[in-house]
This record gives sequence, C-alpha cells and structure tokens, in this order.
Amino acid sequence: MSLSLGFPTIRRDSAAIPSTIGRPDAPGLIDRHGRTARDLRISVTEKCSLRCTYCMPEAGLPAIARRDLLDPTEIARLVGIGVRDLGVRDIRFTGGEPLMRSDLSEIISLSSAVAGGASLSMTTNGIGLNKRVDELVAAGLTRLNISLDTVDRDHFARLTRRDRLPSVFAGIEAAKKAGVAPLKINAVLMRDTLGGAADLLEWSLANGAKLRFIEQMPLDADEAWARDNMVDAAELLDVLSTRFTLTQPHRDDPSDPAEEWLVDGHSYDGRPATVGIIASVTRSFCAACDRTRVTAEGTVRSCLFGDDETDLRALLREGTPDATIAEWWRAAMWGKQKGHGMERADFQRPLRSMGAIGG
Repeated sequence: MSLSLGFPTIRRDSAAIPSTIGRPDAPGLIDRHGRTARDLRISVTEKCSLRCTYCMPEAGLPAIARRDLLDPTEIARLVGIGVRDLGVRDIRFTGGEPLMRSDLSEIISLSSAVAGGASLSMTTNGIGLNKRVDELVAAGLTRLNISLDTVDRDHFARLTRRDRLPSVFAGIEAAKKAGVAPLKINAVLMRDTLGGAADLLEWSLANGAKLRFIEQMPLDADEAWARDNMVDAAELLDVLSTRFTLTQPHRDDPSDPAEEWLVDGHSYDGRPATVGIIASVTRSFCAACDRTRVTAEGTVRSCLFGDDETDLRALLREGTPDATIAEWWRAAMWGKQKGHGMERADFQRPLRSMGAIGG
C-alpha cells in the first residue's frame, strides 16, 4: 500500500502553459467538450480528524509542509480571479477536513470580500463545528455539506476508525442553531452501512437535512475499491423502498450531480422532501460537469480522474498579474478530459486519493 500523495504531471515552467489550440476567445472556464466550469472546489488542507476507509489510510496522508499550502491571502486571490474573470458562481472549501485549519475564518472572510454574489460553502465532517460555526457564518460562510455515512455508532467507528459520532451530531445541532440552510448531508454508499441507509434517511428527514447518497469511486488511499463489490444506485433504491415511497426522479439543474427523488409523506419547511443519489459510477454525469478544482498546494485539477495539474501557486508567489493567472486557469480547463473513463477496460485510477485532491 502506498501512502504517497501521488505524482501527477504538474506544469511549473512558464513556457509550459497548457495548450489552448482551438479554444475560442471566451472569458469563462470552457473545455473542448462544450462544458463551462462555474463551481470551484478549493481544498485548504490534506489533514483530517477521521480516517474514513474510502478516503484516508489508517495513518493519515503524508503531511504537506505549511509553506507549500496556499495561505488565506492566496486562496482569496484565486477566489477573486475565479469570480471576477472566469465566471465562477459557487465556491466550496474542502479538504481533508477544513476545520483543521486554524485560520479558516480568515480564509472565508477574505474570500467573502471578493466573492461578489457567489456562494461560499464548506464540506466538513462536523467534528469541532459546534465550537466554530458562529465565527464561520460571521465570516461569510453561507452553506454546509456535512459528511455522515451512518447514524449507527459502531458502524461509524469502524468506517472512520474513530468513535466520534456524538461530536458530529453536536456539530450538526450547532449548524442548525446558527441558521445554516440548506444543511446537506453527504453519505458514501458502503456495503457495511447499506443496511442502515433507511435509518440515515429517516434521521435526516427528522432533522431537516437534505440527504444525498454517493456511489463510492476508486479514490481511496488504500486502493481497496472494487467495482464488483460497490453498492450502486439501483441497490440503494431497493433498500430505501422497503420503508419509503420514492417518486419523480429529477434534476432541477442539469449540472447538479444528484438525481433527486421525492419522499412521499415528508416535507422540509412546507416543501416536499427529497433524497438525492449521486451515481458517479453507474450513471455518469460527466457530460454536464461544471467543476474546477484547486488542490491545497495550489494546482488546478480539471477532473477528479485527470492527473495533469497546473501550478498556480508558483504564479501567485512570482508576482504574476491576475490576468495571466486567469489565462493559465483557462488553459488548464480547456484540456479537461471527456469523462472519468471507469467504463473502459483500460481505466486507471488517479494517482492521488480523494483526501489529497480535495472532495
């Protein structure tokens, strides 16, 4: 088992800007397959307080030196370039676990100042959120996605290698009291927790949270993922349907990865309740993907499954003008691959795990 962060091809030389042959003169983050990226996922750390088996090795990922991480000013500068020059509309801070950054409030505050009308959200496991949610909301955080795969304490401890479920619940309660809405719950489908999927949905409905199940992808650091053992959307629907009536699958936004199902007899704030299913593997939504990713070290990664990365951190630290950084970012996205390719016989998993890329 390898515990490296992986060694993607990173363009660092200013003469090695990604090719833009055939790219029209357009300001946005377009690619040669007709997509436009407007959703920025920006990782702030590789560190995490859990060791989820589908993401982290038991010992955690190798530490990134603090000097190699983007600092709050650099993160905010990229947010500003993304919104002002590239058409980004949504920014989500990821990790690792963003709450492991002691300067997270500063990151959000500086980013909020340049984000204009773009939303600022965060994906978190919720541990420690109860102590910080008020300051994060005051800094400009508008939405939260909380990772929670089971409400069974034993299953949680086995899956995350940490007995911290009460801490997650405390974080969720604090977020509700702080008025964060909508509060979304993300659950990765696992064979070990499938039997509790209906319990998780029932808990989410009772707590006013929007639940989305996600098919597990081959992004685990332990490289234990196997397609013939993964839980797919069809199997999940069979399990949920033993307790709930699910109807009218739909997507309000074509770029939204989640297919939403109405949960009959339930509602959120007077609106029909839904449960989302992100079938990343079996019902690929690559054709409508609108995401661009920046790793904690400041490289643009156009696709989760594409190992080419374009280094923006070096440009930031060399005093490169915003307009030039925007051009590099556009060039990186122009070369985005068509899809993840998991349906092909020659598919190869990416060098980095999800924790190293940023969720």
